[in-house]
Amino acid sequence: MTHILHTADWQIGRQYGQFDSDDAAMLAEARFDAVARIAQLATERGVDAVLVAGDVFDTQGISDRGIRRLFGALGAYAGPWVMIAGNHDAALADSVWTRAIQLGCVPANVHVPLRTGVVDLPGANLAVLAAPLTQRHTYDDVTQAFDLMESEAGRVRVGLAHGSVTGRLPDTIDATNPIAADRAARARLDYLALGDWHGCLQVDERCWYAGTPEQDRFRGNEPGYVLDVRIAGPGAAPEVERVALGRYRWSAWSETLSLPTDAQALADRLAALRGEDVLKLEVAGHVGMPGWELLQRAAGEAAAQARALLCDFSGLLLEPDEADFAQLGASGYVAEVAAQLQAMQAAPGDDAQAAVASEALRLLLRMQREAAAEGGAQ
Repeated sequence: MTHILHTADWQIGRQYGQFDSDDAAMLAEARFDAVARIAQLATERGVDAVLVAGDVFDTQGISDRGIRRLFGALGAYAGPWVMIAGNHDAALADSVWTRAIQLGCVPANVHVPLRTGVVDLPGANLAVLAAPLTQRHTYDDVTQAFDLMESEAGRVRVGLAHGSVTGRLPDTIDATNPIAADRAARARLDYLALGDWHGCLQVDERCWYAGTPEQDRFRGNEPGYVLDVRIAGPGAAPEVERVALGRYRWSAWSETLSLPTDAQALADRLAALRGEDVLKLEVAGHVGMPGWELLQRAAGEAAAQARALLCDFSGLLLEPDEADFAQLGASGYVAEVAAQLQAMQAAPGDDAQAAVASEALRLLLRMQREAAAEGGAQ
């Protein structure tokens, strides 16, 4: 029995510019933590090897400290690691990989093939046919070389590559770095371990994408896993177990409010967020002033308890109800101004004007409400 962990797309050094600096730092740190958990899992499960299918690093420009930290995070597992370059960290003549070698921080048990070839692991009865990318984009199938590669007799043959399986991924993804859908069969592979697609995905019985172990974008394609793969021997079908590993849950909510109860329902959902949640929230529709204030409080409280919260209320129109208008004064002048602002925020074609009008309307209603409260207290 050959027993491996398959993982990919660690994206060490990834930046999170859409978040504030504190949240961005924690999300970047989570990627190092995920690697350490993979190493611990490999030891706990007694695997024969860990295979990393590219994009170990998110950028060639990662700092020397970041490189050292990455290889330091592998320390909990003393068995063999095989990791290849992907499109983000391609094995160029001068790359993050050559710097890692120059820094002397690649442990002896970590195999980093910089060209296509076989990494033979006799202790695991495993031959890893590795196809690192040597440029960011190619239109040639680098795994084609697997078809003619020989391995020691009796070894389990596992391919390790980074790219897009032809015809099996959504049409919107990058079409570069293609991989033939039947490569495992053509190359007599017992298993083909892939990276590039950030979700955990089975292509066929012998071919899988592990996905990124720590979610890093608002896409519901099942990230946050590593794959535990057991192969009884050459020719045997692999037994693949998805192992949840990710810490943070990334979600994207798109809400349209129309009823008075909608604001409360959304506020209740926001109250359920916890420290592992990363949420992008877009809200459209219309609410009265009480609903608006309720959502502002709910969003503020949720931002304090979630890991990160991105809110976009630009599509939410403020529509004062009868109680709001009743506080605008008997003269009717302020009510007329409010009606004009309400029309301006709903006018199509000028988003900047609509945003200014919405904010002005909220300030007007708030000032009138405060003035009414002060008058009642006298």
